[in-house]
Amino acid sequence: MDRDYCTMDDFDLDGKTVILRAEFNSPIGPDGKILDDKRIRESVPTIKGLEGSKVVLIAHQSRPGKKDFTTMEQHAKRLQRYVKQSVHYVDDIFGSHARAAIVEAEPGDIVMLENVRFYSEEVLELKPEAAAKTVMVKKLAPLAQVFLNDAFGASHRSQDSLVGFTPILPSGSGKLMQKEIDSLTEALRGGGEVVYVLGGAKVDDSISVTKNVLEKGIASRVLVTGVVANVFLAASGMNIGNPNYEFLEKNELTGEIPNAKEVLQKFDGKILMPSDVAINKDGKRVEINVRQLPADYPIMDIGHETIANFSDIIRHSDKVILNGPAGVFENPEFGTGTRDILMAATKAKFSVVGGGHSSAAVEEMGIEDKITHVSTGGGAAIDFLSGKPMPAIDALKAAKKRMMEHVGAKTH
Repeated sequence: MDRDYCTMDDFDLDGKTVILRAEFNSPIGPDGKILDDKRIRESVPTIKGLEGSKVVLIAHQSRPGKKDFTTMEQHAKRLQRYVKQSVHYVDDIFGSHARAAIVEAEPGDIVMLENVRFYSEEVLELKPEAAAKTVMVKKLAPLAQVFLNDAFGASHRSQDSLVGFTPILPSGSGKLMQKEIDSLTEALRGGGEVVYVLGGAKVDDSISVTKNVLEKGIASRVLVTGVVANVFLAASGMNIGNPNYEFLEKNELTGEIPNAKEVLQKFDGKILMPSDVAINKDGKRVEINVRQLPADYPIMDIGHETIANFSDIIRHSDKVILNGPAGVFENPEFGTGTRDILMAATKAKFSVVGGGHSSAAVEEMGIEDKITHVSTGGGAAIDFLSGKPMPAIDALKAAKKRMMEHVGAKTH
């Protein structure tokens, strides 16, 4: 495949010092322990591909002010378990302690630097040229020969650890970043019967994706589930009932109803809403046709008629892209829609699943090997599919362009 960014295959990495920006941001429990280390596990192929290099790992965990904002010490221990190599955690980012650890390391060693968001400049959104002038980049870049970005989950950001090394060092993607870009690019390529299934509670994001894929003729149809479906049902003129309006109000989502109405009118017949829903009546699943709305109980899932219809469409599609659960799948009574739709996606020719909840459901069901690609980037995947700028990926593309121009200049 001819890519407009460099990958690991474009460099001779043996014996080199490689700065690797990884995505290790993980859910942390009340006890301060990592609950799910999927993102750490997903980075293993990239790190195993650098066994002949000195690897300097930069990653973040949460952000200042959040309860799960902590050090990278336990992330380093988890990584060590998976790569079966020594991972040297350093509680420093670019100070003399960190730099000494990098200099003293040998090819085959992994140095895990401290949570990069402990550094105040990291939370700023900067252009690559400005990020290249930050203290961290100026201190670390001279110690390395190559920069690799594997942090797809943060690629919609423009922070110095993501874009600052690209104007200075030969730069490319890690294996995970490459897989994410290739799979999501294929999802946006269209061709054949392409179906997007958008659920969960990120309504504004789902509306952005719907607009993008229908305006550009990428998707044949968009199926809506979850809270997204409730907003679209309300936009179509249905009274969804007080408990459901109250939920939208509480989560500041009522403002999305006019936006959904506009999209429904613009793309008439292209957006499919549920024909029946499951409500939570005193802890029990009760299914009703949407014509029976309003309900005095919260809508918690799509109903069996909708599940059958949507599953049939998904199974017979050439490509299916799913983001967000169909209901409150953590509750066994209301997980049917999410599980059945994901099972239907395993029958499609090409399938991508994005969003933390949907990805967790795929893992829980043990069907990862039957889905073409399970994205590690929730917000990043949505922004990519919405056609929004992806600063960290754009920085890699600009780095390849500079490299090609430099090679061209040398040959003339």
